[in-house]
Amino acid sequence: MGRKMAKTLYLMRHGETVFNVRKKIQGWCDSPLTPKGIEQAQRASEYFNNVKLDHAYCSTSERSADTLEIVTKRQLAYTRLKDLREMGFGAFEAESEALNPKSREVFQTFFVPYGGESTDQVQKRMVKVLTEIMQKPDHHNVLAVSHAGACINFLSAWENPAKLIKSRFTNCGILKFSYEDEVFKLEEVIQNTN
Repeated sequence: MGRKMAKTLYLMRHGETVFNVRKKIQGWCDSPLTPKGIEQAQRASEYFNNVKLDHAYCSTSERSADTLEIVTKRQLAYTRLKDLREMGFGAFEAESEALNPKSREVFQTFFVPYGGESTDQVQKRMVKVLTEIMQKPDHHNVLAVSHAGACINFLSAWENPAKLIKSRFTNCGILKFSYEDEVFKLEEVIQNTN
């Protein structure tokens, strides 16, 4: 019996949004893609011209669904899943990013008393949902469009993000993982350059 092939997950951040530009905290709240965000998604779609995707998923946020539809040129049916959402920031949703704690340690649990999530909670739900997706037998090349914090918290389950992503995870950035035996291995970080 032949060895089963590793599967591939393309975990992608949505394009630039109005709240990104306005420096607003954007977790479970939503804002539309900007013209630049649409362009970013159109450029990202070129990356997938030679990739045969068999399934696609995104969070329930409009910014993720719109990005996915542009990237796949509306040629691939997709499923929206709540567990692919960005970290929940509770009472801080849509407030100024200046209110975010500067310390990574403080940030990890800061939003919990305000109705938000901890980074551990985000990581656990992302690992759970992406493992469930990749365990499906007919899922070999999968695109999942999510959010910066959710993507980085997922990545941190397998690697140290600070060593791989120098400043920040850009809009329409892609983390390419191989998947085998419930383990994700980062293969490549594809960052948007503008």
